[in-house]
Amino acid sequence: MSFELPADHIDEAVSWRRHLHENPELGFQEVKTSEFVARKLNEWGYDVVGGYGKTGLVGTLRKGTSSQTIGIRADMDALPISEATELPYSSRTPGVMHACGHDGHVASALAAARALASVEFNGIVKFVFQPAEENEGGARAMVGDGLFRDHPMSAIFGMHNWPALPVGSLVARSDQMMAAFGTFAIIVKGRGAHGAMPHEGADPVVASSQLVTALQTIASRNISPLQSAVVSVTQIHGGDAWNVIPERVVLSGTTRWFDDEIGICIEKRLKHVATSVAEGLGCEAEINYQVRYPATINDPTQASVVREAASRLTTLSIVDALPSMAAEDFAFMLQDQPGCYFWLGAARSGGENPGLHSSRYDFNDAILPQAAQMWVALAQSILR
Repeated sequence: MSFELPADHIDEAVSWRRHLHENPELGFQEVKTSEFVARKLNEWGYDVVGGYGKTGLVGTLRKGTSSQTIGIRADMDALPISEATELPYSSRTPGVMHACGHDGHVASALAAARALASVEFNGIVKFVFQPAEENEGGARAMVGDGLFRDHPMSAIFGMHNWPALPVGSLVARSDQMMAAFGTFAIIVKGRGAHGAMPHEGADPVVASSQLVTALQTIASRNISPLQSAVVSVTQIHGGDAWNVIPERVVLSGTTRWFDDEIGICIEKRLKHVATSVAEGLGCEAEINYQVRYPATINDPTQASVVREAASRLTTLSIVDALPSMAAEDFAFMLQDQPGCYFWLGAARSGGENPGLHSSRYDFNDAILPQAAQMWVALAQSILR
């Protein structure tokens, strides 16, 4: 069972992708993107319902007599990055670009929706177009607005293009795919002084410098080497003059883990280390720690279903890979429904291959038909 997209449909889907790339929208602001998606789905006979997570929507197509239902999710939002590709279809919105390939995810899901409208299956397919995957938890918002209450599903599936893997490869692990993540901001408060008279103050710059190093002991000395954990300080802000020791310095960063107990340990130790180091150097630490996304853990049965569907496609090969310490808010959907999140290889050959979130990144259109074909194969495989 293998459905081939007509060449003109592929060309049109690429044109949709590039239109979306030219017109990126940030999380919870995907108004025009959502309208574009709804128009296309309506053309092909889908029942479209919006209002989930502000700009999210669901397109439903029923065929045959079965009530079995699957969900196919595509994220729609862009990133606050200034594009540096100089492509003819580069972003027209200053400071905003599709640097993660969500334009390609939307276009390939639309291509699959169009194809499924003209092929046979027995059951219900729901295409879930989700806002705000990047940091803002659009999946959580959609679930909170009643996504699965209003649209019961037996399973839901998500896909991400993966530039670190060659085109034609697919990874669908039976367990961990993406890490949980948290954010922190530590305000180190000291006592300002003249830079030439540091003994008269309490230097938050020195305290912050030692704190950056001390935080690295959490992963190396408090977490088992057999577990995965990351603590990264990504921002340091403080001071305004060459000769002035400031009153405060702000450190910000991110944490990553898979196991819930590891996440609890990281938060507890981060707060204790920050407080202790600051106090030991005559300063204070004010800590704002937030757990943002849970880990993305696949249901093993649904992962097997994905691999089985992929094995029927001559364009794809199933490969194994380690999970990623990056995070993905599809995790909120997997906490509520069984499902599987998989990667499609998207590496560019013969030149530069910018990674996700790079200002030079552009979705590899070569995998668009593969992604659409995979969605069709998955739907037909489950809804026989």
